[in-house]
Amino acid sequence: MTNPDEERALEEWSQRLTQALQILDLRVDNDLLLKLADEASRAVNPSAGPISTFIVGYAAGRAATSGEKEATAAVRTAAQTALLVVEHGVSDRAPASDGWSDTAQ
Repeated sequence: MTNPDEERALEEWSQRLTQALQILDLRVDNDLLLKLADEASRAVNPSAGPISTFIVGYAAGRAATSGEKEATAAVRTAAQTALLVVEHGVSDRAPASDGWSDTAQ
């Protein structure tokens, strides 16, 4: 994102939403999540972007509540794993057949 006004608005929105949802220990990496949404949308179809970010949030939430990781680190790890999956798209060559065991949350 290159527009400073848009960046500021998104940062304020992220902060407001995390406060409203009482997720006070989370620092949102908007650029990382936007990158994931954009790349997933291109690799699969436009709907894959928001679905991917939801799944990353869910996975990160599970990792954070189980005490495995701090919230921000859990999001970063889940998003990076999702970006690896996006690299392969929906091809039959994707390592998903192996279960991605080395990327477990």
